[in-house]
Amino acid sequence: MNTLRPGYLQASKKEKGKMLDEYCRNTGEDRKYAIKKFRGKVKTKTPGARKKRPEYYDGDVKAALANLWRIFDRPCGQRLETSLREETDRLRKFGELVCSDQTAHKLKQITASTIDLKLIHEKEVERTKRKYRPTHAFPLKSEVPVKTAADLDRTNPGVVQIDFVEHGGSSTSGEYVNSLSITDIFSGWWEGDAVMGKGQRRALTAIDQAKKRCSFNWREMHPDNGSNIMNYHIFQYGQEQKIILSRSRPYRKNDNCFVEQKNSTHIRREIGYLRYDTEAERRILSALYRHELRLYKNFFQPVIKLASKMRVKGKIKKKYDRAKTPYARLMANDQVSPAQKAELFQVYESLNPAELKRRIDGRLKLLQKAHDQKKGQRKEVSAELSEAVSVSK
Repeated sequence: MNTLRPGYLQASKKEKGKMLDEYCRNTGEDRKYAIKKFRGKVKTKTPGARKKRPEYYDGDVKAALANLWRIFDRPCGQRLETSLREETDRLRKFGELVCSDQTAHKLKQITASTIDLKLIHEKEVERTKRKYRPTHAFPLKSEVPVKTAADLDRTNPGVVQIDFVEHGGSSTSGEYVNSLSITDIFSGWWEGDAVMGKGQRRALTAIDQAKKRCSFNWREMHPDNGSNIMNYHIFQYGQEQKIILSRSRPYRKNDNCFVEQKNSTHIRREIGYLRYDTEAERRILSALYRHELRLYKNFFQPVIKLASKMRVKGKIKKKYDRAKTPYARLMANDQVSPAQKAELFQVYESLNPAELKRRIDGRLKLLQKAHDQKKGQRKEVSAELSEAVSVSK
């Protein structure tokens, strides 16, 4: 524009028209607006002179967001959004989050997409640091009905899927620890325990204790076809407790998809694939499952549920609901009694998610010490490990 203006002002009307035609064709600007620019009635913009808009979610928000992201175990933006709105004030009260009122207000109104955008760098750093851990005939077949995941009731709590996760490492010889994993398919509530071996009595005892820890009534149990959880002991237990018993199809893991997902996020990602075959390791795992891990996952880890799924022109369109913690889903359900809700609320008010995360990390370090001591990397069990094992009893 600055180059063409002197020639435009001295040109004839016809020449001006040609210059305007060429200028508007090349720039896409409106003709009347271009005439005003040539006559100097509109100031031309200097390249690079535009002021950068001030950043609303500044460095203080990013630092607090990264801290909360680690406290809640690095969730996606959709899940972290729920935690920020519900837990920011509590964490400030506990002294785990130090920030201004303005920063706290921004944290509670930030959206999921902005969360993912602001945490790109943090996720790249974490990705480089991440260390991956190594990697007959059925007697009740005619009496226990087969159900798929689609056949189970997902509208109310009380329908639980049950599975065991083996910790035999690269070998299945001898006796080793098995992790019990129980998931309520409505709320995502998870219970766990550690059992030595695959004894049916031990498995039933762990299942009964997990049932007593739940703040809702069980209506149906849905295990796989493993002999340690699909046997006459658990069949009789279901009849005594008036709990319906169903099973999945053999070699079809999708029939138990809800608990299989928890096996990955709650057990394998936390514990790994090492071999645990000593009583000390079992006690540490059992204490972790019964206390810190279940509280942390159930009260402070939001879960996204599938709301609808439909096929449109050969493509599957899925819609998901808002991320909520298992605790929040139970509190909003009418099938949970007021007494059970009061008990859940009392537990929730007494919990500090940051402290739970530190205690989980401490348990995992003790588990690693017990594993190293077993392998001969430590000749003597430390006083810290001995104390932890005794407490886990």
